[in-house]
Amino acid sequence: MKDDPLFYLIVLALLGVLGILMFGIGSFGKGGEFAHKYSNKMMRWRIIAQFIAVVFIVLFVWLRGNGG
Repeated sequence: MKDDPLFYLIVLALLGVLGILMFGIGSFGKGGEFAHKYSNKMMRWRIIAQFIAVVFIVLFVWLRGNGG
């Protein structure tokens, strides 16, 4: 599993989700104009990144479950 490139894509996607989430929460906490400008945008990007991560996870389970 550690040598599987799809596994590394999943880890990268999950780290991306975490990074976007932390930036979004930070912008909420900062408040003011910064929050107004970035917080909703970052949460939208988080949803997209989560979708991509879920697709990679489902693809991994499907391919490896069928002996691929």
